[in-house]
Amino acid sequence: MDAIPAEIDAVLSRRFDLPHLLTVRPVVGDVDLALLIEDHEAGSRARIWRGGEEPSAPLPFPVGVGAILTRDGKWIVDLDDGGGSEVGTLVATAVDGSESIDLTPGRPAFVLRGIEASYDGAAIVVTVVDEEGFHVLVIPAEPWGPPRTVYSSPIEAWYGQISPDGALVSVDTTDHNPGVRRPALTVVATHTLETVAVLDDLPAGPVRGVRFSPIAGDPRILANTERTGYARPVIWDFLSGARQDFSLPDLVGEVIPLDWDAQRGRVLAAHVEDGIHRLLELSEADGGARVVAEGGSFANPDVADLHPFQWASYYAPDGAVRMVRSSWDSPLRIEQADESGGRVLIAPAPVPPGTPMRSTMVRSADGTRVQLWLGVPEGREPLGTVLEVHGGPNLVMIDGYDPSAQAWIDAGFAYAALNFRGSVTFGQAFREGFWGSGGDREIEDVAAAIGWLRDQGLADPRSTFITGASFGGHLTLLSVGRLPDLFAGGLAHVAVADWTAAIAEMNPAVRSVWTTWVPPEMVERYSAISYTEHVTASVWINQGAIDTRTPIVGVQRFVDELGERGGDVVMDVFDGGHEPTGLHYLEHTQRRMTELALRTLEGRRWNSNQ
Repeated sequence: MDAIPAEIDAVLSRRFDLPHLLTVRPVVGDVDLALLIEDHEAGSRARIWRGGEEPSAPLPFPVGVGAILTRDGKWIVDLDDGGGSEVGTLVATAVDGSESIDLTPGRPAFVLRGIEASYDGAAIVVTVVDEEGFHVLVIPAEPWGPPRTVYSSPIEAWYGQISPDGALVSVDTTDHNPGVRRPALTVVATHTLETVAVLDDLPAGPVRGVRFSPIAGDPRILANTERTGYARPVIWDFLSGARQDFSLPDLVGEVIPLDWDAQRGRVLAAHVEDGIHRLLELSEADGGARVVAEGGSFANPDVADLHPFQWASYYAPDGAVRMVRSSWDSPLRIEQADESGGRVLIAPAPVPPGTPMRSTMVRSADGTRVQLWLGVPEGREPLGTVLEVHGGPNLVMIDGYDPSAQAWIDAGFAYAALNFRGSVTFGQAFREGFWGSGGDREIEDVAAAIGWLRDQGLADPRSTFITGASFGGHLTLLSVGRLPDLFAGGLAHVAVADWTAAIAEMNPAVRSVWTTWVPPEMVERYSAISYTEHVTASVWINQGAIDTRTPIVGVQRFVDELGERGGDVVMDVFDGGHEPTGLHYLEHTQRRMTELALRTLEGRRWNSNQ
């Protein structure tokens, strides 16, 4: 790796110097207890936080970002996947590190796609995926006992949840339309294994569970429905079939339910319009909404992971609103809403001052509006432009802290982030807008973003770079092949370039949906290997050695073919899986990308061996 200028090197080191909060996982139930998971130098670590007290010291072992804490505060429940492969077994580890218990003994390794404790802490429900299908397991927790399978299907099903008394589970199911990610909400009796009820708003829209009512004898579930084309909360009585829909016709965009204070008849929700967040509280009594807070983001939706949100605001056991919030220039923090706005409970990490981003809506080729974030270095002409495209594709770039984005601006580059079709929080049609297009819609959105940036005096093709991870890595490689005149370089993390090879080796949790999204007749058009002859940009691929979502085989042929054609291509392989953590890793990766971008500005190739 080349040395980068001293002034850039110094600020880059400071940007990745301090641990910061990645997520908070509150304990379900009436105890004010949460697991705070932070990014540290060598990976993610956790602290235990009791309401009204200071967080504990970091626990003496690594903790994954999807882990949960038991109600008694004694155990961390997490997937043991050998360092990031996402395939492993469920383990409970004592918070002092003195003991570990295999919670799924004798069961073949699996991918975890849902984990939650019951309200009384007596059981844990997990959704696991193996080569046989998708299964919901209930595991006794006080004391630990053998797991029992209460639901199984060969068709995609995620995010099992459990009723307060453990008699029922709900799960987001798709067996009514295999391979199509438009779930129904299915409730199953844990003792008889019989289906109790199904909430299905199709074809108008999918339904996803949020949580059971914690009130004894209350047969209701808070769910998220898209029957209007946009997310709206619904409270469903699964015994009578009655439902209370929060239609909120005066609100444009999505209203995404986050949590439910059933005792007081309140629903906490994120209102998202054109990618901008407001935190709302909805009343069961009259269906009305009040604004709790504005500014920054209040939740970050996830997909294909252990929880439906990477982090989200929530209710404390006493009904207080805990605002988990962030912005591009400020790390995650926790505030308690009050009449003055918010009282800080967990302060943001004191990172170096950052640059806020501004949002604009850009029109794509067919008139579809797509959101673009932009930040530029203050008081100087940018050295170049970096466009980031997120993974998923059903994820989203929110107004949330990203040290890599700030590091690009620190180094003198303009930084932009695009929410292309496939992104969540912009409605069902937008989220599904990439279906069946063979990459055309995403490519049109990338081109539209670059066009708008050019109108701002940015995005000179000689100094413009595209970057992204996972699906964003795929889109990076696809863009340098299908839009070769727009980019000087592509920086792809855990990417896919050959969908036939990648799908064959993917873990079972994601293989089924990608088989639908990239059917055989679209593989060639969707694969970046089909366009290597057009690539003129320099390309860097950063791939995980044990990644089971986007295995190395999915990019190896691209690297080989582009190199044989005389293209400028480099592949680095790191020791980890699909979602590596650790400030040291992030700093190393950012330093590597910065060094390569500066090479381009000096007229040099990235692969010095070619």
